[in-house]
Amino acid sequence: MKHIIFLALLLIVGSCDVDAQTTIKLLISNSNTKEPLPAATAKIIALNKTGIADSLGVIVFQNIPTGTHTLKISYVGFSDKTVNITTPLVSNIIVSVLMQENEEEEEEEDIIVTATRISRSIANTPTRTEVISGEELTEKGNMKPGDIRMLLNESTGIQTQQTSATSFNAGIRIQGLDGRYTQLLRDGYPMYGGFASSLSLLQIAPLDLKQVEVIKGAASTLFGGGAIAGLVNLVSKTPTDNRVLNFLSNATTAGGLDVSSFYSEKYGKVGVTLFTSRNSNRAFDPAAIGLTAIPKFERYTFNPRLFIYANKTTADIGLTYISENRTGGSMNFINNNGTGFYEKNNTKRFTTQFGVTHRLTESTNIQFKNSFSTFNRALLIPNYFFDAIQQSSFSELTWNKNGSTSDWVIGTNLVTENLAEVPNNLDRIRDYRLNTFGVFIQQAWSIHENIVIETGLRGDYVHKFGFELLPRISTMFKVTQNLTTRIGGGFGYKPPTIFTEDAERRQFRNISPIDMINARNERSKGLNWDINYKNKFGDVGFSFNQLFFYTQLAQPLVLNNTSGFNLAFENANGSIDTKGMETNVRLTYADFKLFLGYTYTNANTHFDNAKQWLPLTARHRLNNVLMYEIEDKLKLGLEAYYFSKQLLSDGSFGKSYWITGFMAEKLWEKYSVFINFENFTDTRQSKFDKVFTGTIMNPVFKDIYAPVDGFVINGGIKIRL
Repeated sequence: MKHIIFLALLLIVGSCDVDAQTTIKLLISNSNTKEPLPAATAKIIALNKTGIADSLGVIVFQNIPTGTHTLKISYVGFSDKTVNITTPLVSNIIVSVLMQENEEEEEEEDIIVTATRISRSIANTPTRTEVISGEELTEKGNMKPGDIRMLLNESTGIQTQQTSATSFNAGIRIQGLDGRYTQLLRDGYPMYGGFASSLSLLQIAPLDLKQVEVIKGAASTLFGGGAIAGLVNLVSKTPTDNRVLNFLSNATTAGGLDVSSFYSEKYGKVGVTLFTSRNSNRAFDPAAIGLTAIPKFERYTFNPRLFIYANKTTADIGLTYISENRTGGSMNFINNNGTGFYEKNNTKRFTTQFGVTHRLTESTNIQFKNSFSTFNRALLIPNYFFDAIQQSSFSELTWNKNGSTSDWVIGTNLVTENLAEVPNNLDRIRDYRLNTFGVFIQQAWSIHENIVIETGLRGDYVHKFGFELLPRISTMFKVTQNLTTRIGGGFGYKPPTIFTEDAERRQFRNISPIDMINARNERSKGLNWDINYKNKFGDVGFSFNQLFFYTQLAQPLVLNNTSGFNLAFENANGSIDTKGMETNVRLTYADFKLFLGYTYTNANTHFDNAKQWLPLTARHRLNNVLMYEIEDKLKLGLEAYYFSKQLLSDGSFGKSYWITGFMAEKLWEKYSVFINFENFTDTRQSKFDKVFTGTIMNPVFKDIYAPVDGFVINGGIKIRL
């Protein structure tokens, strides 16, 4: 720890050097929002010197001769700007350059992607990255302000799979693969792995999110183990020149109440953000079967962050505290303290994060990141409990170089995971330590104005499970101004763990610890190819994206019976493969927007030379959303989603179904009101299939493949001060 503190102090002290009078500093910002424009370029024409803006929109040129210089500033989606600057300038003066957006450019061109580690605009990134941001993020947040489950579930190719019939627990499934194969990040910090991944989707409120980035397919080269199906990076809002103070209040007919606030502001060389929320729900049983579809819960979140901006160094320090009590099961037990099955989850999550970036030259910097997290979960059901604390850390040091045609990232990181279980006298203790040391290198190279290649190589050593070598490559071809295609592939891996959807459904009962001698890392390889076309035909805007994907997962962990009632995770003799396609169409006309999506997923197991449909994977899925929007005044949205039948773990098939919804929001300058009619056709698994068999005291739960909460109305108010 003392070495980390020493490094941070050294970087900050180094930032206090007085710049020479031959230095030019530029701050590149959006003229409308005043937000910085990372990755903007500036060129001193006579000197043929080019600089790239850092994450704060700052470009620095050093050792510039005295005189008047003409600079050309460019940024994708904005009009080029030319400025004349006379040197020498007064020390530490920053020249502000405000860029005007091009009205004819698509809004998505301005989005900077960070999940690929090399910050480039989405239009110039070879790795296919889907981004939920801006108005789309706001609209989806209206539908479920308390967590991000719905936000992800309504994206093409992503399904949030409920793992508990009574407690609402859920995991992410990308392209058919289980949730443990998707890596969840927060601002590039992989913080929700292992035991701590449980309940994560339900404990993240979206009000303080700037955007959500999704990369599908094997992507462990980027951030290490876990990204076999893909990764989801949640990008937080940061301070801007203008103060932001937002409040949200939401209530539901299911007895839910959400209250959130977000504040951010800059004070010279210091900035702060503060997010707080309280989310709760009463026990809700729309089917009147005596068991909760939505559990009774109460959750509190507190997340302050401090940002420091010096001449050459920026730093941010933050912490997050989440506390939740959640009880599902028998309505008689919850409401009347009577008898019946129950499932109690009491969790406390505490996370710190620290990041510092120091600029070495005009185009290079070094960055250090560290996070530490403790997650305590006590799970209690009749005659059984599971109680454990997971402590995890992430430390990373990288060297970054941004050039006019080539960007580099070279780094090393250390990830630790330590779980300590409280003995319950029923199961063997499942304590473990998992330490991973990795080194990696990545490059994005614009070999031609129409061809960009992104390559990467990572080597990870996982203590007790061996070494993993992970190459990766993606290439983007700009065929015409309107037609782009990307093709890429890579490798992934996942260290063995008992914390999976299968174990969650069993509340971890009778599950043995991982066999450290015989268990092996799960390994995958995958390939994606997409075609993206956009154009305007008269007054109609049109965009089309077609993705083809294939992933093969070798020797996955499966849960097998060992002796008596005992179960153990073992590497299967065979593989899982998932292949298919995603089709997305977007049409705009006047104030109308229509989104159409189709996903075909053919996922199968190949164990012991036998092929079988992978359970809980819909082969066909449709996403349909129609939006009507008068800017800054009114939003109306109608949506419909279709899921085809799914194979269940007991060998039977679930029913196909549709989910529909309608959302409306009326906006004024300082506030807006919204209402959402979610699942107004009242599609519920309990209407066409059983949720459980047996008795309320001793239920045997079936797989949850359809909604259990049915038709729910929510509405509220958002205030912007």
